[in-house]
Amino acid sequence: MSRRLFLLDGMALVYRAHFALIRSPIYSSKGVNTSALFGFTNTLLDLLQKQEPTHLAVAFDTSAPTSRHEMFPEYKAQREEMPEDLRQAIPNVKRLVKAFQLPVIEMDGYEADDTIGTLSRMAEADDPECEVVMVTPDKDFAQLVTDRSRIYKPGRQGSEPEILTLPDILTNWEIERADQVVDILGLWGDASDNIPGVPGVGEKTAKKLIKQFGSIETLLDSTDQLKGKQKENVENNREQALLSKKLAAIMTDAPVELDWEALEIGDRDDEAVKSLLVEFEFNALGKRLYGDAFKAGRGTVKGVGSGGSATLKKLEDVPHDYGVVENAREAKALLKTILAAEKVCFDLETTDLDPLRARILGIAFSWEVGKGSYVSFPSNPGKAQELLDVFALFFADSKIEKIGHNLKFDLGVLRWAGVEVSGPFFDTMLAHALIDPDQRHTMDYLAESFLGYEPISFKSLVGEQADKEDPQMTMLDTTLEDLSQTQLSKVADYATEDADVTFQLAEKFRPLLEDKGQHQVFYDIEAPLVPVLVAMEREGICIDRDDLGEIGKALGAKMAELEKRIFEAAGEPFNLNSPKQLGEILFDRLKLDDKPKKTKTGQYKTDEQVLSALAPHHVIVQDILDFREATKLKSTYVDALPGYIFTKTGRVHTTFHQVLTATGRLASNNPNLQNIPIRSELGREVRKAFVSRDENHLLLAADYSQIELRVMAALSEDPAMMEAFQNDADIHTTTAARVYGVEPDDVVSDMRRTAKMVNFGIIYGISAFGLSQRLGIARREAADIIEEYFRQYPGVKAYMERTVEEAKANGYVETVTGRRRYLRDINSGNATVRGAAERTAINTPIQGTAADMIKIAMVRVHRALAEGDFNTRMLLQVHDELVFDMAREEEESVVPVIVDAMKNAIPLSVPIVVETGTGENWLEAH
Repeated sequence: MSRRLFLLDGMALVYRAHFALIRSPIYSSKGVNTSALFGFTNTLLDLLQKQEPTHLAVAFDTSAPTSRHEMFPEYKAQREEMPEDLRQAIPNVKRLVKAFQLPVIEMDGYEADDTIGTLSRMAEADDPECEVVMVTPDKDFAQLVTDRSRIYKPGRQGSEPEILTLPDILTNWEIERADQVVDILGLWGDASDNIPGVPGVGEKTAKKLIKQFGSIETLLDSTDQLKGKQKENVENNREQALLSKKLAAIMTDAPVELDWEALEIGDRDDEAVKSLLVEFEFNALGKRLYGDAFKAGRGTVKGVGSGGSATLKKLEDVPHDYGVVENAREAKALLKTILAAEKVCFDLETTDLDPLRARILGIAFSWEVGKGSYVSFPSNPGKAQELLDVFALFFADSKIEKIGHNLKFDLGVLRWAGVEVSGPFFDTMLAHALIDPDQRHTMDYLAESFLGYEPISFKSLVGEQADKEDPQMTMLDTTLEDLSQTQLSKVADYATEDADVTFQLAEKFRPLLEDKGQHQVFYDIEAPLVPVLVAMEREGICIDRDDLGEIGKALGAKMAELEKRIFEAAGEPFNLNSPKQLGEILFDRLKLDDKPKKTKTGQYKTDEQVLSALAPHHVIVQDILDFREATKLKSTYVDALPGYIFTKTGRVHTTFHQVLTATGRLASNNPNLQNIPIRSELGREVRKAFVSRDENHLLLAADYSQIELRVMAALSEDPAMMEAFQNDADIHTTTAARVYGVEPDDVVSDMRRTAKMVNFGIIYGISAFGLSQRLGIARREAADIIEEYFRQYPGVKAYMERTVEEAKANGYVETVTGRRRYLRDINSGNATVRGAAERTAINTPIQGTAADMIKIAMVRVHRALAEGDFNTRMLLQVHDELVFDMAREEEESVVPVIVDAMKNAIPLSVPIVVETGTGENWLEAH
């Protein structure tokens, strides 16, 4: 077998793994960020198991300067300090590589690129049959590719890897030889490494010049063939071009030895590998390597959990008394038992994860540690309903606490089955989301973390029929129902164990909610909200298909009109959905920006932030933004919404989520109704399709007015801002008058628009650069506006500084109700990372308090509607707004009740204003 040498760019792979999960990082139960280690290990296993290398090494940079720094002291000087989490991960990555008995190569004075480049050339020369594979996401390695050396770029989160051979490189870079990549990089420059290149020369121009002249040296000798500004730039930056080429060139003569024996893949040190997988809680990776016998266990969760070890307990290891109920007589006996308990956990087994379509296969109950029963439902609907009716007394008993994990699902299924469940409720998923927001909240994970216990897996119960992609283990008719008839005892153990484990977790979490200061948030906000959301999901909302069709036609016509205008302005048609083609039109053809931003791959950035900054100055850019919005509205809502109409009700029933956002705001999906734009004319049109129940009802919208600004005024206690709200003045006009030094009556629309941008931008930590981009003004002018804003509202500035300092001292910030958000990067040495955490610290108490306020309001409104015996029903929560199906005859009586409940949800030192409107459709209600 010929040799296959894999050379891994360790630092680049670790960086890539860390930042690929930056929005949803992986943490161990001890609070260690394991994203980089997890991602790197996944890549390493993919290579070892799928690519069959015979030899392998991992190269890393060192902190020592290289010859590039001597040539150009500014080389990589612009890079931010490495994030602490990533810095701490690198030694563990090296530990893992060594546990696999693989060599780690580091050389002071040389980058990983150089050692890889040298080893690849040496391997080719020493063994003509050897195939070299350079594993890296770095484009610079293209210069090293030959007919026997290739690049392997790992895929991102489930995507396939990309393998680049010599023909690929020559095609992609539009060159004749791979070494010409260095010439292109020399002209183009590299922002990530601070290689300057030649001003005014981007990727496309660099490729064109090298294709024409072959090298930088030949180009510099042939500038007489260039014209205008391009000729001037190349001639004036001759030395910079040559320097950039040297900086971009990967060395192939580093003083490293080619030791085939040391590079050969042998047996890994399984004891060391398993130890690392246990330490970092990589259960899935452990099972991938060692099968189901591997159990990583969990350590103590930040000092609050009960520890586990590498050996987890199973059902057969603990005393338990589980029963099975199959008929009404046995069900009535069980009912007596649970009615005598103060708290009972119940868990439904169903045919579907969608409450609208789920049929109940059974219910497991647990009322004491180690005790429980499973009620198996017959397939006959009538008999199943009779069995369910036996437990109506339990579900209606408000003296018994109902415990569950993701209780909203179980309550929703029961609601569709005609059963309403009375609280109080204790949801272990919600409780843990407050105790430790950054961790996973699945029952299996919590069982391992807090009980040192491994529940029966669904796969072990039903074999290979289990849906591996479904984290919640869907109960399918063809699996669990068949098993219920043949192996009922196994199904009963599986289901009852879930209830038993959840009951035990609830007992663990009660004191932890107190210890973490989350008692009020859980018992006063999140737990009471569960049945409210169940009722709203059950109600759904009507959508007029005909209106939706008309909106779709109007959007289609608008898109056609915009497309025509864009193509005329561009001078040619192109693919509007191609960022590459769009970038070339805007920046190469139309020259809309002297210094356009680029991605790491060298492609022009054309995201919303970039285009929004250009839109005030170029009509074509605003048309492109409008086209994108129309396209999104049509595909996401107009075309998709009819598919969400439930046949049995003729209504759309969205699903609300309580624990998906860090600030506590609700989220929704199937469909997502939180993101329908309201500030644009096109977005507002979609709301016309949401209509009232019938001619006896209107839609009522009740919206908190400027709630986040009011919360900021209350938290900052700034006298001027508080006074504005107390006097019911327009806050944006007031701010404009103060910032511009004019009387409120003299404020013009542009002044107010700027003030509004600043008012809301300050909450989110807007910078002078950000404000200048949004308003299309000079950065100095934007900085002056922000400076004057803080001069007029010194309390706001003091609040921001105080909040950041408290966050640095405590590691978290809190809302008015005490909801916490932990900020791991608040003391980071990396200015960019720390700055983001500081902005989050400032915003979270404001946005989180507003989120808590509307949640409390929903509970109060729901209760008030029930107590007043109103026919009006709450349907939706969207940002700061509640939407109702309002009975027409109740308008005078019900609106004040709703407004009162919302205004008094969380008392603040400034007035809370709730604006209401009614209409045949949602748009009219505004």
